[in-house]
Amino acid sequence: MSRLVRSPIEVIAVLAGIGGVMLVLYAWHLPPFKTSVETTDDAYVKGYVTTISPQVSGYITDVPIKDYKLVKEGDVLAQIDDRIYKQKVAQANATLAGQKAALANSQQQEQAAKAGIASSQAQIDSADAALKRAQLAADRVTTLVSRGVSTTSDSEQAQATLQQAQASVNQAKAALDVSQQNLTTIIVNRASLEAGVSGAEAAVQLADIDLDNTTIRAPQDGRVGEIGVRLGQYVTPGTQLMNLVPKDVWVIANFKETQLDGMKLDQPATISVDALGHREIKGRIQRFSPAAGSEFAVIKPDNATGNFTKVAQRLGVRIKVEDGQPLADQLAPGMSVVVSIDKDSAPLPAVKDSD
Repeated sequence: MSRLVRSPIEVIAVLAGIGGVMLVLYAWHLPPFKTSVETTDDAYVKGYVTTISPQVSGYITDVPIKDYKLVKEGDVLAQIDDRIYKQKVAQANATLAGQKAALANSQQQEQAAKAGIASSQAQIDSADAALKRAQLAADRVTTLVSRGVSTTSDSEQAQATLQQAQASVNQAKAALDVSQQNLTTIIVNRASLEAGVSGAEAAVQLADIDLDNTTIRAPQDGRVGEIGVRLGQYVTPGTQLMNLVPKDVWVIANFKETQLDGMKLDQPATISVDALGHREIKGRIQRFSPAAGSEFAVIKPDNATGNFTKVAQRLGVRIKVEDGQPLADQLAPGMSVVVSIDKDSAPLPAVKDSD
């Protein structure tokens, strides 16, 4: 005969089985527990962590800040011995002065060359006048010789004087050509001297930049991390001195690809912060990653070999932290958070994407 009433142990076992099934359905958000809220604990606070490094070499002479101190843009973080760089600036300025003096001398030489050209032109005019007089004199003597009034010796002397005058004209023209060539040479060399001045000015600017770089300043407002440089330490370009963390932070939530359907830009997000006793901060979806996280890995998986098991990939979703929340000031890059997004919620009014 069948039993209509089962033993209590069997009833408890059945109820436990049903409870276990319901618990699994709830954990995996399967019917009848399916919900529009997607949650992930694969989420972290991010920020612009800037590594501060010097651009010049030298010994550290001052470190005026301490670990985790708030700094303002332009505050001195460290000082490198600047004595050598000051002398380089003085040396560059001296070289510039020499180049400018050479250029000024070239300009003076140009004026002298132009004066020489004018003098040579005057000599040509004088030689032309002498040649004309000699030509007239030679013509008169030739006429007198033909009439028997003058002697052959006078004619020969007149012709010699004429040839001498012609030679003086040729000499004056040659001197003019030399003066003009000197002017051309000066003008051509001017470009080299001007380039020298420009190069010396650039050297002065570079020396000034190196001198300015001996003072290491905060590039923006923020909080410094642990100070890694010490007084008297020799540093070179690229040496990591400290890190600077600005106050601007955001959250990267890595949702499974199966969770993304229905998510939209500017939808509200709830951020539960582990370090703040799981208190919640409001945010909104700002951007979606252009590729799955596996695509950004150094060693990418190859699913075309061996047996294949389908695994849901994760895509990063950038969450903007809403302004005006006191708890937001306590967020720091690297903190773990839990992000929840209701896919049925309406997007918030759009705001300007400034980062």
